[in-house]
Amino acid sequence: MSGPILIKEKQVRILLLLKNNQQAWRIGTLAVASGTTYVHTHNFLKSCSALGITSMEKHGKIKEIKLTEKGSQLADSLAVVYAAISQPPQQAKQEEKPAK
Repeated sequence: MSGPILIKEKQVRILLLLKNNQQAWRIGTLAVASGTTYVHTHNFLKSCSALGITSMEKHGKIKEIKLTEKGSQLADSLAVVYAAISQPPQQAKQEEKPAK
């Protein structure tokens, strides 16, 4: 297992999507919503499950993906980081006045 899998954009997108617990997430719906392939999403979720970040609940043939408490905390932290880096740089409070 490697830690860097969680800092890649596609993986972060998947985790942020999973924050929406009103949606019943399956591997296929996560893949489409995050713009990744089914195989990529499946492999990432398998790694997340091994790390205790996600869990899979079977409902017949359907596997529903959910964040664990640890995963929810991680997704919240990633959301804060993404919000901070998506804001444009602050303008200088006061522009220098030309000397007279």
